[in-house]
Amino acid sequence: MRNRGTRKMTEPAPGHAASEPKNGKQPRLCMVVFSYYPADPRVRREAEALVEAGMAVDVVCLKGKDQPWTETVRGVGVCRLPIERRRRGKIRYLWEYASFVLLSCLVVAVLHLRKWYRAVHVHNMPDVLVFSALVPRLLGKKVILDLHDPMPEVFMAKYGMSETSRGIRLLRFLERLSIGFAHLVLTPNITFRNLFVSRGCPPGKIHVIMNSPQESVFLRERKEPPVEPAETAKPFTIMFHGTIVERHGLDTALEALTDLKDILPNLRFQVFGEGDFVEKFLSLVKEKGLEDVVHYHGFVPLETISEAIPDIDLGLIPNKRSPFTEINMPTRIFEYLSLEKPVIAPRTRGILDYFNEDSLFFFEPGNAQSLRETILLVYSDPVKRHEVLERGRKIYLKHRWESERTRLVGLVRSLLGLESSPPQPRPEEKR
Repeated sequence: MRNRGTRKMTEPAPGHAASEPKNGKQPRLCMVVFSYYPADPRVRREAEALVEAGMAVDVVCLKGKDQPWTETVRGVGVCRLPIERRRRGKIRYLWEYASFVLLSCLVVAVLHLRKWYRAVHVHNMPDVLVFSALVPRLLGKKVILDLHDPMPEVFMAKYGMSETSRGIRLLRFLERLSIGFAHLVLTPNITFRNLFVSRGCPPGKIHVIMNSPQESVFLRERKEPPVEPAETAKPFTIMFHGTIVERHGLDTALEALTDLKDILPNLRFQVFGEGDFVEKFLSLVKEKGLEDVVHYHGFVPLETISEAIPDIDLGLIPNKRSPFTEINMPTRIFEYLSLEKPVIAPRTRGILDYFNEDSLFFFEPGNAQSLRETILLVYSDPVKRHEVLERGRKIYLKHRWESERTRLVGLVRSLLGLESSPPQPRPEEKR
């Protein structure tokens, strides 16, 4: 198994002490996630934001290969459980989910009786992981459910399940049950929020905390790259980073690049990530004769991603159209824009909620010809590239993590009774 990029970082968050409280008044929270920490970006930035706000945070998560059972990572206490995630079909997923829910329920109960948490903050998937907070909730503590993704749409996209199938109806029932169990619900974009509200979540209960890149990771100082000899032609570099799954459209990207490799000089495609489509992806690279164009790096830490982006020319989100990708707003768009790189993305509802045709480069999902033409446009028209990039950056700057973090901290403090009222709803949340 590849290194999951969770190198040990035991120093506290900048300017803050480690998570052990200096007195009995420091609010303690427990986060639970069926993922690896600190590799999961949303969990990491939310946990560190709450630590920076003066709270003590523990994270209960999966244990990756060679990771310690417990450690402190930038002020966040980490407790890892002996379950490893493997991408091997629905039965394996269900077994992993069930095992982790039961074990985390026990561990959270034990930790709560030792540390007396004020709240438990649970990240889906699965939605029913929220019931790992059962004992603290019975003892009067608050529960936050962070809905990273809507499970029914993910399963429809991943397994081709019908909207009316028993499995999808069951997932929707469990979603409503899980939302009802929580006191506060968070989700990363307005389309997701509207979807959950349409399925019964009270509008005042759910708030958007966007997946904006963490400034301390993406905007930190960086060493200047070595200067290349003048006679060396600079490659035109496109980048993808994320989970390598079929719905993310890397086969569409390869088809477009096959047509472009003889047109664009020194074309490069840098790919970072892992997933169940890796073998098929690498097979297609060889089949299409793209070995000199495509450079696959596997999974790397977020810090490595932030170091790679400044050296590219174009960020690519080649998603196909599916029930999930249609409503998703990929974090990668903001990550590229934060480092002043233009982005090509699919023309889908979740992205169009934030960007229009003047602020992002779009292609038709799953259409290699449309993607090829858009890449050529970005390459051949530097004036338009700059104008679209600047308009896109203005949208990113409205949703910087600095402001999202303030909103998150305000919502949590209000839930815990540390502030008189929560932050005002965004205009789109009043609909």
